[in-house]
Amino acid sequence: MKPSLIIHGGAWDIPEEAVEDCRDGIRRALEEGWKVLKSGGAAIDAVQAAIMVLEDAPAFDAGYGSHLNLDGHVQLDAIIMDGASLKAGAIAAVEHIKNPILLARAVLEKSEHMMLVGAGAEKFAEEHGVPMCSAETLIHERERAAWSRCREDSHAAEHHLGHESGTVGAVALDTQGSLFAATSTGGTCCKLPGRVGDSPLIGCGCYADAEAGGVSCTGHGEGIMKIVMAKLAIDLLHDHRVLIPHREKNEQPLSLPQAVADACVRKLALRAHTTGGLILLDHEGNPAAAFNTPRMAYGYVEPGGGFRIAP
Repeated sequence: MKPSLIIHGGAWDIPEEAVEDCRDGIRRALEEGWKVLKSGGAAIDAVQAAIMVLEDAPAFDAGYGSHLNLDGHVQLDAIIMDGASLKAGAIAAVEHIKNPILLARAVLEKSEHMMLVGAGAEKFAEEHGVPMCSAETLIHERERAAWSRCREDSHAAEHHLGHESGTVGAVALDTQGSLFAATSTGGTCCKLPGRVGDSPLIGCGCYADAEAGGVSCTGHGEGIMKIVMAKLAIDLLHDHRVLIPHREKNEQPLSLPQAVADACVRKLALRAHTTGGLILLDHEGNPAAAFNTPRMAYGYVEPGGGFRIAP
């Protein structure tokens, strides 16, 4: 089977001055993930490699550079899901993990559970050799300054260069037909301590089913949770009726994955009255992305092996 990879770095109002940093991060993440896949490597290794690049890049709201919560701390969430077994590994509200995707994978592979949070998740990390760090090393000075301004003048998106709802994610299909999806985030600025959004929740911010496809979502977490957007996308990949509205309008025919992505974003706007986006691969590796924010940072590997990167 031909491998496939798609990644995102969040759907938000990306300002012009941040575009190049986002594009560079997406490019480097695609390079690392594709290096794994094109050499015959596993999808789980590809999504991990891609997401680690994005977690380490301060341009994104995941790992280093994440937003601070109300108390001025970084609390991180992540998930990785196996499309074959439908098992996921997820962690939430951790403060001393450099790359949360590594801990999510450890939960997937070494625990009978599918989600661990807070101190329990960090204890599991210590017991299984997942690299830890001091909480301070996760804080970017840009976010500390933004948090201080929010505290002084109420929370305002302009303190974050429009970066109010960033998250990172990846979906990969390997030559053996294995399909994995993953999402990682620092959550929203000035969130209450202990707040968990959609990202690490199976079916909300991420889902993978080898019979349909894999999805990673980004945007306003509470809204995405309301419509269980990742699982909605997977269910729609089984239903070709999603193409009917386009046929009725005599529009340019869409691929089923793109029609599904568009339908999910419409649902997010119309039913949850909020903004966000998603990336997906169907079970054959066909990519799609959709969003209703001004921009979304994302990229995928084209059939010829080149990279398509936005914005």
